[in-house]
Amino acid sequence: MNIQIYCGKKNFDAQKAERYFKERRIPFQALDLKKHKLGEREIRMMLSAIGMEKLIDREDKKVKEHPACYYDREELLIPAIQENPWLLKLPIVRNGNRMTIGYQPDVWDQWE
Repeated sequence: MNIQIYCGKKNFDAQKAERYFKERRIPFQALDLKKHKLGEREIRMMLSAIGMEKLIDREDKKVKEHPACYYDREELLIPAIQENPWLLKLPIVRNGNRMTIGYQPDVWDQWE
């Protein structure tokens, strides 16, 4: 298993996800989106695995003020996410081509 957790350090769900994998001694890589810039291929993989509607945090007040919240085409959304990774719902947990958003231990149990 090759687990990657895309997160912001102050995200409580990300901390719970990290603790979940640590308790089971499953190695993972935590990627802080303030330091790690997402590539176009990573974002396209997220869009295909998760979907455009679920990927953007449309409930956040700051995200609602950004025009990318209302984009419906990938060509516009990908550069916006590359410049502003805070638009994403976090944490995004990735295992190969499979991805989840948020704290979902029931799905992660099936990965093992």
